[in-house]
Amino acid sequence: MKIKLDISNERYDEVKSALEKRGIEIDDTADLVLSETNSFIDNLTVREKGTNARIILSVEDIVCIESFGHAVEVQTQEALYQATDRLYRIVSLLDPTDFLRISNSVVIARNKVKRITPTLSSKFILTMTNGKSVDVTRSYYYIFKEYFGI
Repeated sequence: MKIKLDISNERYDEVKSALEKRGIEIDDTADLVLSETNSFIDNLTVREKGTNARIILSVEDIVCIESFGHAVEVQTQEALYQATDRLYRIVSLLDPTDFLRISNSVVIARNKVKRITPTLSSKFILTMTNGKSVDVTRSYYYIFKEYFGI
């Protein structure tokens, strides 16, 4: 049996060795996921766009996460990666004090917003630290305002 572990770094090695002693294989591509309650991830497994190599990316490096249908892209200051999981699943693993969903397809890192530009149609256009512009849709307008205290 293969499972994927979504647990804190402090307990990862302990849990991994206990499971492996019982004959359970740990694999980041497994369908079954073992996770801690009320814990948020420190790293996210992603793929490089060109080489398809798997990379463990620190959540602190994430600027924004955007989905295009079934494809989910994770953007950092320097690069663009392909996520190995669906957007709703990634959002549930991220700390809500650091990340905010601003539309059905975009999640941003709070500390990576460079500029907030209001529009006339109850929306905001955000410029992120990597230069990317993203829209806060009307559905998320009041959530965004409350989150940033605007």
